[in-house]
Amino acid sequence: MDNPFVTKGYAGPEYFCDRVDETRKLVELTTNGNNMALISPRRVGKTDLIHHCFGQPGIRDKYYTFHIDIYATTSMCDFVNVFGKAILDELKPKGRSAWEGFLNMLRSVRSEVSYDINGTPSWSIGLGDITNPAATLDEIFAYLNAADKPCMVAIDEFQQITKYADGVNVEATIRTYMQKCINATFIFAGSQRHLMGEIFTSPSRPFYQSVLIMNLQPISVDKYVEFAQSQFAKYDKRIEADVVREVYAKFDAVTSCVQRVLNVLFLKTTQGGVCTTPMVQDAVDYIIALFSETYEMLLEKIPEKQREVLKAIAHAERAKEVTGKAFIKKYRLQTASAVNAAIRGLLEKDLITQDKDTYSLYDPFFALWLRGRI
Repeated sequence: MDNPFVTKGYAGPEYFCDRVDETRKLVELTTNGNNMALISPRRVGKTDLIHHCFGQPGIRDKYYTFHIDIYATTSMCDFVNVFGKAILDELKPKGRSAWEGFLNMLRSVRSEVSYDINGTPSWSIGLGDITNPAATLDEIFAYLNAADKPCMVAIDEFQQITKYADGVNVEATIRTYMQKCINATFIFAGSQRHLMGEIFTSPSRPFYQSVLIMNLQPISVDKYVEFAQSQFAKYDKRIEADVVREVYAKFDAVTSCVQRVLNVLFLKTTQGGVCTTPMVQDAVDYIIALFSETYEMLLEKIPEKQREVLKAIAHAERAKEVTGKAFIKKYRLQTASAVNAAIRGLLEKDLITQDKDTYSLYDPFFALWLRGRI
């Protein structure tokens, strides 16, 4: 690989920073029959951790592993479609007997699966083709329970089901299937802590006390320094520890942002050269310039009241008491109720994140770009 600081997905253990304890615990617990809820803020590496765990010998050699990302789903029909496609895509490289076992279970949509000239199946099922999602979901779980190997299923951005029109019913349905599916272990991963907390810790909800909960914390700065310096050294380059610490602090330990800046710093450091702290701001400016046009278009699409609140939160960096008089006066906002309405809209659009009573922008680069315009 030309650049060891990967910015798109999991590339293997040699490019994966730390998470030794988390990997050990997650592998131990899941391989001993425990269903898990993995909760962390967005962009700190929970999806890569799942793929890393799936690659460990204790799981890789003994389980079928399926990763289902439901972030873009809006209904039970979407959920079933994404679920089915993820299973088929994972089974196809394992040979005809593996994927045939799955398709033979899918009576409700089997006629909609297409095949190429070599007889390899493709999940070309449109949403309108799933006329009875409950029946198809039943068939998917029937396959998981009857598969010739135990299965491990990770459902990413699981809190999305709370936004379905029939959200609570979907929770109850999935929980019922999970409890009966003795051949599969489940990891429910999510990034919106308050929603994940409501799903798994509220006594009135179907998933209450049905899983063990792991809260994923950011990778420590010392581990990141060690990782970055070792990766630079492999290519006859050096990076000062203070550079990594500055990037880590600037982006509040958000893994994806740290990786992206280190990626640019690596490409800007010549072989035999040393990456120093003055290079950090240039790297950040370089990244923001690449996204500038996208940010301009995004800002134009945001309603004015939401846009003003978004700018205020960006300027505050970690905004608290956003409906208080001091915050409203400082950023020349309207009423507390108007700010509340704007906050709800920004949360729904995933433009901001909430940690208890503190709000910040989901994309730290967008926040920096906004602050540069204020």
